[in-house]
Amino acid sequence: MADLLIELFSEEIPARMQKRAADDLKKLMTDGMVEAGLTYASAAAFATPRRLCLTVEGLLDASPRTVEERKGPKADAPEKAIEGFLRGAGLTRDDLEERDTPKGKILFAKITKEGRPAADIIAEVLEQTIRNFPWPKSMRWGAGTLKWVRPLHSILCILSREDGAEVVPLDVDGIVSGKSTRGHRFLAPDAITVNSFDDYTAKLKRAFVVLDPAERRDAIWHDATNMAFASGLEVVEDAGLLAEVAGLVEWPVVLMGRIGDDFLNLPPEVLQTSMKEHQKFFSVRNPKTGRIERFVTVANRTTADDGATILAGNEKVLSARLADAKFFWDNDLRIAKSEAGMGAWVENLKNVTFHNKLGTQAELIERMAVLARELAPMVGADPDAAEQAAKIAKADLSSEMVYEFPELQGLMGRYYAQAAGLSDDIAAASEEHYAPLGPSDDVPTAPVSVAVALAEKIDKLTGFWAIDEKPTGSKDPFALRRAALGVIRIALENDLTIPLNDVLDASQHDADNADLLAFLHDRLKVYLKDQGIRHDIIDACIAMDGNDDLTLLVKRARALSDTLKTDDGENLLQAFKRANNILSQAEEADGVEYSFGADAKFADTDEERALFAALDSAEAVITPAMAAQDFTTAMSAMADLRPALDAFFDAVQINTDNSTVRRNRLNLLSRIRTLCTSVADLTRIDG
Repeated sequence: MADLLIELFSEEIPARMQKRAADDLKKLMTDGMVEAGLTYASAAAFATPRRLCLTVEGLLDASPRTVEERKGPKADAPEKAIEGFLRGAGLTRDDLEERDTPKGKILFAKITKEGRPAADIIAEVLEQTIRNFPWPKSMRWGAGTLKWVRPLHSILCILSREDGAEVVPLDVDGIVSGKSTRGHRFLAPDAITVNSFDDYTAKLKRAFVVLDPAERRDAIWHDATNMAFASGLEVVEDAGLLAEVAGLVEWPVVLMGRIGDDFLNLPPEVLQTSMKEHQKFFSVRNPKTGRIERFVTVANRTTADDGATILAGNEKVLSARLADAKFFWDNDLRIAKSEAGMGAWVENLKNVTFHNKLGTQAELIERMAVLARELAPMVGADPDAAEQAAKIAKADLSSEMVYEFPELQGLMGRYYAQAAGLSDDIAAASEEHYAPLGPSDDVPTAPVSVAVALAEKIDKLTGFWAIDEKPTGSKDPFALRRAALGVIRIALENDLTIPLNDVLDASQHDADNADLLAFLHDRLKVYLKDQGIRHDIIDACIAMDGNDDLTLLVKRARALSDTLKTDDGENLLQAFKRANNILSQAEEADGVEYSFGADAKFADTDEERALFAALDSAEAVITPAMAAQDFTTAMSAMADLRPALDAFFDAVQINTDNSTVRRNRLNLLSRIRTLCTSVADLTRIDG
């Protein structure tokens, strides 16, 4: 057994590519070695800005010798067929064995493959991996043909055993493998010779390189939070930024700097976004005031002045960046507080296209305002407030701040609406009407925000349906599935009763609303599947009246799902299907519909009379419960029919010779079907 260590040393690899590259290196190498017969105990991959590393433990010294038996043609087959078999097997006629089988004499070949040394296999697989590495972007440099994300400088490839380490010989475009690497670019640039993975990590650490990205992330976060805590502050969490910064440094040195007093009154989101996007700085917040007052930067080296020069330079660059942000903020506030207010920005949106077939952003805003007013009474919002909120919800798209930082759209609208003297509800709608953007995002709950959010999403859906730009397969360029899920979650999580057919009709687009509603139902199935509700149960509820009220539909589906999980519910379903099948076959055979006239006076068994009584009791509960939309009570009463139905089918013959009794019993089955399907269309339930 041996341990393998590979390092591909290059110029700086972009941080966003490092994790995927380490995973690709591990997969390509281990898959290639296993396919060639080299098994191993464990493998791990790491990345720093200048290196990809793979360590494999417990690797076989050679691939095993294999013997494969291959069946050939018949012994008396044409010579050309036998020659073809021999060529494919790489054998001669003397190597074949002739055997008697039920189909006659058949030729068999035994193909022996000798094992290969691990070094030979590794060299072959590694060269293929390097030459075909799946970088998102790669470059060719110098006179060679090799492409890599950045110029590749060296290849370290060694097999370590107890008696020492051997270099796996490899030459890729003049880059010859060896057993040396280099440490930190500035702090320890000299060559380092290594003999094992443990030796490698230890010597890299002494050469100011932390190999494991997780260790770099933990070190950065630990030092940053401790530094902030010592000043009574806290670091704003940002997992994405932390991972990116850890990919920019090999020896993280955390430094905390100050933000100029002139910029402390900027909205914290502006400071955070500007520092993150331009400087890769972490924001440090004062928990008492909520203001961003400091920043944390991560240097890639130690310095004699403990980072003072680095901090001074960063603070100077940051001041220039924040001066731009303050200029945008002051200009935008001046416009928002002016006589024209945010209306000036809305006017500018007449020149901004929303979609070439759906008009401008200003036209979108007008449609949203009409729809928000229509929706307001359904969600408990004031119609005038909902309309006004819709009219300014996208105004900040014309602001200078959002032009510089598009990710702040909506958020800046809230600040500007407050500055313009609008109510908090209207201001909040500017930010919240985009939500939810993802499956884990919170949905708006304030009535005005809900009205505007629904208006925006429903106009988008009906608009793109009208121009036949629907999602196809995995393609959804206009995020219509996300918009549909947004409508569903807003309705359900706010327990809203919204007749979607009426709302879709109120939209100003000529869309196929029935098809759009079917699309919403499909998205609802996906949403509810994650909550354990089967598609067929939802279909059984969609088939009922009122299926355009998503909240009503889901309440019915959940009640039915809970009922069918019980023994009574499952057995009732089987009894219903039995009754429905017998009734359907009789109606088809007789050419009549048995839909009324069941009378208890024609019952001639106790079980039959008991079923009449049970149906009377169930109907007395189910009818008012359904009227009150109390689906749980209705379905519980339906499940209570199970004992009477079981006893009836065990004791009673439906198709008796007495035509009057037979007709009465079939009408009784019809009553069962009618009562059960008044709760849900059980014919659509599987099983």
